[in-house]
Amino acid sequence: QVQLVESGGGLVQAGGSLRLSCAASGRAFSGYPMGWFRQAPGKEREPVTAINWSGRSTYYADSVKGRFTISRDNTKNTVNLQMNSLNPEDTAVYYCAAARQPYGGSALANIDEYDYWGQGTQVTVTS
Repeated sequence: QVQLVESGGGLVQAGGSLRLSCAASGRAFSGYPMGWFRQAPGKEREPVTAINWSGRSTYYADSVKGRFTISRDNTKNTVNLQMNSLNPEDTAVYYCAAARQPYGGSALANIDEYDYWGQGTQVTVTS
């Protein structure tokens, strides 16, 4: 089993920044792709960003490119999401996720590739 715990959400004004962190435990973290997804009220959960096991491959949704940065520290079993220039459309519950299969060369944007999920952290951006 894998346990994922997100932290760092909160309330911020438009244009501001937040940094989300996800701490993983329960299996070898370093070999698995990781991702951040978000779900706004009344909408489906969508991919925000993802990173492969080594950190050399990343994916960003078009809506966050240039504003969000994903990173991972395999020595600390953490994956982070730096969010800058936030806008009200970024308001959602953000979820950290761990992929089912290890390794692979690419970051994974498909939600079906992920088996393990954190409890989510709320991000609210006010205008």
